[in-house]
Amino acid sequence: MRLELTFIYTVFCEGFLTAVRKPFFLRFVFMSKRALSKYLKELSKSDLEEQVLELYDRLKEVKEFYDFVFNPNEDKLLEDAKFKISKEYFPIGKRKAKKRRSIAQNIIKNYIKLGVDSSFIADVMLFNIEVAQTYNETNTINGDAFYKSMLKSFKDAVKFIDSNGLEASFNERLERITEITYNQNWVNKRVFEDVLDKRF
Repeated sequence: MRLELTFIYTVFCEGFLTAVRKPFFLRFVFMSKRALSKYLKELSKSDLEEQVLELYDRLKEVKEFYDFVFNPNEDKLLEDAKFKISKEYFPIGKRKAKKRRSIAQNIIKNYIKLGVDSSFIADVMLFNIEVAQTYNETNTINGDAFYKSMLKSFKDAVKFIDSNGLEASFNERLERITEITYNQNWVNKRVFEDVLDKRF
């Protein structure tokens, strides 16, 4: 069923968001960057301001972007990220540890979109593995899924660190993480070592 109505729909295109008020048939809409640029040029300054303010109020991602642009407190972002990741393994009170890798991955993905400094992102990537190893030290985790997910996080971290020229700042922590996989006898410990050996 097609419903023609006046609605505000949101279009995402290469990192840009825009909202358009117009009659349309309820359906998915895709807009190219060129079409978006043409549309924005046709808007008056007041119309553009109105749409940006509306997006700021309606969409969490837009609010986070502008909040970061005007107040890029990266130290606070790093502190918040580590707190959220730590809670997955060491929750407050008597709650059970959830150990969700997705929490850290979503934080990292969001920080990359925001343009957070690469050294802060690398720090979070490694912290995610380190806090998991700290938990595993006294609460041995059984099952391959955990170790596979940590290896994936490790590979992602190594790739990110190398591509951003951060080896000097983080090599020691990477080596320490690999050493701990041996100390804790992880099933895939040799693969961690291979990842480092194959870098150069």
